[in-house]
Amino acid sequence: MRDAEEFDAFYASSAQRVLGQVYAMLGSRTEAEDAVAEAYARAWSRWATVRECDSPEAWVRKVAYRVAVSAWRKAVNRVTAHRREATGQQVEPVSVDHVVLVDALRHIPSEQRRAIVLHHLVGLSVAEIAAETRANPNTVKTRLARGRQALARYLSDDGHQTTAGRSHGA
Repeated sequence: MRDAEEFDAFYASSAQRVLGQVYAMLGSRTEAEDAVAEAYARAWSRWATVRECDSPEAWVRKVAYRVAVSAWRKAVNRVTAHRREATGQQVEPVSVDHVVLVDALRHIPSEQRRAIVLHHLVGLSVAEIAAETRANPNTVKTRLARGRQALARYLSDDGHQTTAGRSHGA
C-alpha cells in the first residue's frame, strides 16, 4: 500500500506542472493531456524502477513527449499510406443526382436515413434491416415510409430540387 500512497503523492505534486510543460512543448492541450496520462500510467506500472530515477518527474515528462511524438508519427504514416494507396486510382465522377440524394438524406432523421440506405442502396430486406438495427420489422417499415415521405420534400420528380424547395433551371 506504501507504493500507491507514494505514487499518489508524486502524482499530486507533479501532474499539473508536467502537463503545463508538455503542453508548452506540444502546443496542444488535448495532446498533452493524453500523453501525460499515458506517461503517468506507465510510471505507475514501473513505479519500483521510476521512483529510483534521479528525477521521476523528468522520466514522466520525457515519456509523455515520446508518446506524443509516436502518435504524430503514426498519424503521418497513416496519411502517407493513404496517399500512396490513392495515387493513380481512378475515381468515378459523381453525378448531380448523387449529390442531390446525399444532400436530401442529410436532412432526414438518422434512423429513417439508415433504413432508407440499407433498403434502397444496400438492398437489404425489412427482416434483414430489423436484425441489423435490432428493431422490430414494423418499426423498420414505419421508418422506411416516413423516410420516403421526408425525402420527397427535398426531391422533385426530376431530382433537381434544392433542399430549400426551389427548382434549378426552370
